[in-house]
Amino acid sequence: MGERNAGNMITIDSINQKVGRGERITSEEGLYLYENASLGQVGKLANLIRERLHGDRTYFNRNFHVEPTNVCIYTCSFCSYSRLIKERSDGWEYTHDDIMEMVKKYDHEPVTEVHIVGGVLPQYDVRWYERLFQAIKAHRPELHIKALTPVEYHYIFKKEKISYAEGMRRMKTAGLDSMPGGGAEIFHPEIREEIAGDKCTGEQWLDIHQEWHLLGQRSNATMLYGHIERFEHRIDHLDKLRSLQDETGGFQTMIPLKFRNKGNHMAHVPESTTVEDLRNYAISRIYLDNFKHIKAYWPMIGRETAQLSLAFGVNDIDGTIDDTTKIYSMAGAEEQAPSMSTRELVALIKSVGRHPIERNTLYDVIKDYDEVKFEDDEEFRGYLDLPVVNG
Repeated sequence: MGERNAGNMITIDSINQKVGRGERITSEEGLYLYENASLGQVGKLANLIRERLHGDRTYFNRNFHVEPTNVCIYTCSFCSYSRLIKERSDGWEYTHDDIMEMVKKYDHEPVTEVHIVGGVLPQYDVRWYERLFQAIKAHRPELHIKALTPVEYHYIFKKEKISYAEGMRRMKTAGLDSMPGGGAEIFHPEIREEIAGDKCTGEQWLDIHQEWHLLGQRSNATMLYGHIERFEHRIDHLDKLRSLQDETGGFQTMIPLKFRNKGNHMAHVPESTTVEDLRNYAISRIYLDNFKHIKAYWPMIGRETAQLSLAFGVNDIDGTIDDTTKIYSMAGAEEQAPSMSTRELVALIKSVGRHPIERNTLYDVIKDYDEVKFEDDEEFRGYLDLPVVNG
């Protein structure tokens, strides 16, 4: 990647002009931003795009996590969550009955989504997940099932000896509504082979999402950043996501995920700074011109950084009903037992001049909190301190 684009020298001013006209930046220009642009420069551009798409609207939803197991056949260097089979005494392996008890716990809560993701083990196969999804739908048909990453799907489809296309059709028939963005890590093989070499490749991750999109369904995307990757690897990752989105239009949101170094084999790698976190959110927003949403996961980066991110391209922020997910807290995330009431989350968004919107998984508006006055609104007073959760 070089300094020139179509015979013209790349500068901040030339990129400003392209973004101002609503034009797509190139991979060379994206790399230029990572290597040369200040936080203020990328923030200004990202906020321009964010407000062009959403104004001040900032989204959240209510869900809960189910993690069937943290025992896994894979050994990813960055992972603090999983336990090898030989260490399974330190982990958990839930049955269908266990999981249904978790689901039933939220029967009287205003949640709209269950997020299911975990480790990879032989007993959690295609038929096991089909029965689980069917049981959840039979119990609570309106509950949106967002479940499993391509890491899990690649393994269970290979074990079942079926194609990705057939596998995703079976998951949809069983009740799967959408896919989360996990397992993407970094697509470039130079880095992926070093940090996660024994699980699905970047190309396979993209292929599985493509098959899901071809069924008319939606999914999310992520990028694990701030470890041993270089800026060109981030651009390669973003470019592959942008290219698939051009083909299918099936991605809803991008969630940049900060590498945390607690309790894993990469503990020696220093974590990224808050400035770099915000620059990465901003450049992701600028580069992914065909993604409507950029989401920050506040328990991972902390409440204050999440608030700041709303000025750097982010338009979706998360909360949590209780500590239903341990994937990030076990890696040293800012919030070890994340919990925020609806009032706290709405106040967090409003305090930085943004407009809180409760959404469902597909970004349909459930409640607009912009005009809510907590003390005066009788309807809101009844569930003033109901917890909210991450989407």
